[in-house]
Amino acid sequence: MTGPTIFDLPKVNDKRGNLSFIENRKEIPFDIARTYWIYDVPGGQRRGSHAFKTQKEVIVALSGSFDVVLHDGKKQKTYHLNRSYKALYVPEMTWRVLDNFSTNSICMVLSSGSYQETEYIRNFKEFKRLRNLNQAFHPEPPSFVRHVADKKELGLQSSVFDCSLIEFPVIKNRAGSITSITNSVEVPFDIPRVFYVYDIPYGEVRGVHSHKKCHQILIAASGSFDVELDDGTKRRIITLNRPTYGLHIPPGIWATQRNYSSGTICLVLTSDVYDEQQDYIREYSAFKKYKEKE
Repeated sequence: MTGPTIFDLPKVNDKRGNLSFIENRKEIPFDIARTYWIYDVPGGQRRGSHAFKTQKEVIVALSGSFDVVLHDGKKQKTYHLNRSYKALYVPEMTWRVLDNFSTNSICMVLSSGSYQETEYIRNFKEFKRLRNLNQAFHPEPPSFVRHVADKKELGLQSSVFDCSLIEFPVIKNRAGSITSITNSVEVPFDIPRVFYVYDIPYGEVRGVHSHKKCHQILIAASGSFDVELDDGTKRRIITLNRPTYGLHIPPGIWATQRNYSSGTICLVLTSDVYDEQQDYIREYSAFKKYKEKE
C-alpha cells in the first residue's frame, strides 16, 4: 500500500458471531505499536484534524459508521467506514479528519508508532507547506520508558487468580473519549495481532479453549459479557462491561465467554500471532492432561 486505501479484512463467518483479525505485516504493512479506540462521540462532533510526520495508521469502524476525510496537500477525498471487516489505510503525511459519527460508533485505530507530540502536525497551513516541500522528517525517539514483560515468566502463571483486570487510561473530552494502549506499557507484552468478535447472537458461547503460549487481553469495546476462567482446579467468573478495562488471561487458562448483551463487540489483543498447532488446546480433557504436567 502506498496511498490511502480501503481494504477487506479477513472475516470468519460463524453462527456464534463473526470474527475479523489483523496481524503485523500481513493484513497491514507495518508493526502495530499503539492501539486506541474512540467512543461516546456526540452527534455532529469531529475528531482528528491533524497529520503524522512518519506514522502510518489503519482505521476500522468497530461499530456504527463515520467518514474519514483525507487531504494530501492538493486534493481532498472522503472515505465512509461502516463495516467492521473493512479498514482504511492512511499513510504518513496525510491530513485526516473523522466526521459524521453515527450513534454508538466505535473507531479503532492501529498506529505504526507510539504517542509522540513531535509526530503531530496540527496546523493545516503548516501541513500544506511541509507537504509541498516534501520535507524529510526525523522524529525524536519515543520518550516513554518501555517495561517489557518476560513472557516466559508470565507463562508460568496458570491460576485463575493470575488473571487480572487492567484499568486503561482514558482521555475524556466533550468530543468523545479515547482509550490508548502502547505495546509493553499499558499491557505486559507487544501486540502483533488484534481480533474482534461481533454480530453475536443471543445465548451464544465463544472461546472454550486454552493457550499454551499466547497471552490475551479481552475488552468489551461495547456491550458486556462474562468470562469464565478455569485453571483445571479452580474457577472464576469476571464480567466485562466497560471499554476502559481489559482482562489479562495468561497461558494455561481455559476461558469461555458467554452472556453477551445486544450489540457486544469483544476486542482481543494478543501476544502472539495465530498458531493453531502449537498454541491452542481445544478439548477440555487435553487441557486437564496439559495442566497435570505443569
